[in-house]
Amino acid sequence: MKKYIVILTVTIIALAGCKRDFDAVNPNAPTIASFWKNETDATKGINAVYGTFYRTASLYSRWIYYHGILKSDEGFGSGGDGGLNNLMRFNQTNYNDGLTADTWQTLYVGVFRANQVIANVPNITMNETTKKRIIAEAKFLRALFYFNLTLYYGRPPLMLAPSQPKDVPRNATTTEAYAQVAKDLTEAIVDLPVSYPAVDLGRATRGAAYALLGKTYLQQKMYQQAADAFAYLITGAGASTYTLTADYRDNFIITKENNSESIFEIQFNENVNENTDDDVNEGAINNTGTSIAQFFAPPGVGFSDGGARRWVVDEFLQERTVANAQDPRLAASFIFNNANPAGPTATIVYGQTFQSRYGNGPDANGVWFRKLLNDHWKNQEGFRSPNNYRLIRYADVLLMYAEALNGLNRTAEAYPYVDRVRQRAGLASLTAAKPGLNQAQFLTQLKHERVTELAGEGWRWADLQRWGDLSPALATRDADFTGFIVGKHEVYPIPQGDIDLNSNLTQNPKY
Repeated sequence: MKKYIVILTVTIIALAGCKRDFDAVNPNAPTIASFWKNETDATKGINAVYGTFYRTASLYSRWIYYHGILKSDEGFGSGGDGGLNNLMRFNQTNYNDGLTADTWQTLYVGVFRANQVIANVPNITMNETTKKRIIAEAKFLRALFYFNLTLYYGRPPLMLAPSQPKDVPRNATTTEAYAQVAKDLTEAIVDLPVSYPAVDLGRATRGAAYALLGKTYLQQKMYQQAADAFAYLITGAGASTYTLTADYRDNFIITKENNSESIFEIQFNENVNENTDDDVNEGAINNTGTSIAQFFAPPGVGFSDGGARRWVVDEFLQERTVANAQDPRLAASFIFNNANPAGPTATIVYGQTFQSRYGNGPDANGVWFRKLLNDHWKNQEGFRSPNNYRLIRYADVLLMYAEALNGLNRTAEAYPYVDRVRQRAGLASLTAAKPGLNQAQFLTQLKHERVTELAGEGWRWADLQRWGDLSPALATRDADFTGFIVGKHEVYPIPQGDIDLNSNLTQNPKY
């Protein structure tokens, strides 16, 4: 925004016929250097980095769930958004397409903001503990942005200092990019607190950094490093900080946010007076809620732009609880005709029965993701949901720790961590149900466990990518994968506009 203000000022001066040296610094123009003066500025700066989460629809307000959920085999574009539907079918011809190019751009907005904090806060005279914490938060957030850039685009350029107009960075390799994520997180861990007072809930903690570090290593199949990172939360100093909630559903409702299972979640709140998603427009009121519920909610309530595949429901029906009941995670995760085992006349969808809403019509066999919705407290959706997104949960860490141990051929040691997740859901322990699995069999079982525990939470694409399971073979349960090309569609194209402006950037293979 400041760039355009400066351009406008120069134009007015030129038209007035004034003579001046346009290379000279304009003393009336705001500068980055003039901002970073005190602890208040440092706090505002780091808060702006967090603000990137819901800057436009392109990150955690909406589109990040498209990338992680709908693009995988558990979901699909089910509504009238043709651009979204084509992208989910791996049919992308415009490499400046908003859904991918805007996500890339906004992630780099976050990187830019984090870089400003990392570069400028060290020079501020302020409380040293607070200073170190703020810099550590910025490194955690930069790591999260680069984790997403690497996961979805494969070879992002690394910008590690405040960017300049003439910067032309090259692509990093995927290995280099993940190494930088790990470096940022390792450095952040030292100065991040274990917890915060209520007023600061939602800021990055030491546990969040360890969890994301473990994810980063696991994504590369660096099992020992991943296990070491996860161990902090499970057997190490952080073990007393986190525990599974007694009720699985508590992880997805607004009255149980920031609970004992939450390791890092995106904080949302409803601002009924909002009129913009542009957080740099100081003349407007920013939307600090998320719009995903409006787009994921079923017909008659929302736009139904994203739906779930029916095979995911069947995955839950493979086992019953020790009390011979349906896995409670199924109804907590999805809206569909038999979410209540008594059927569509007993299944409630936003205050009405499934039968009364959809009967035998075209949506009678529809399945919709429930975890990001608000049906637990109201009968309609909107564009400013206050329901937090639980980005990393303790259950996820337990399953990833088990995967890392299994990757180290320590399968017997991995069983107890899967047991904890299953028993919370009322299932028999894996130790009792399937003892003695070998390494390959255990990984196959883990794939099932991650579906039933984490479906609709945004990690399915990362899982499939890590396991090497992305291929046209997935078309047997998701027809969209008919168009999947191995060696191409594992990542998005790098926006063509960026390549046009930077001769050092190259496009991803086969695009």
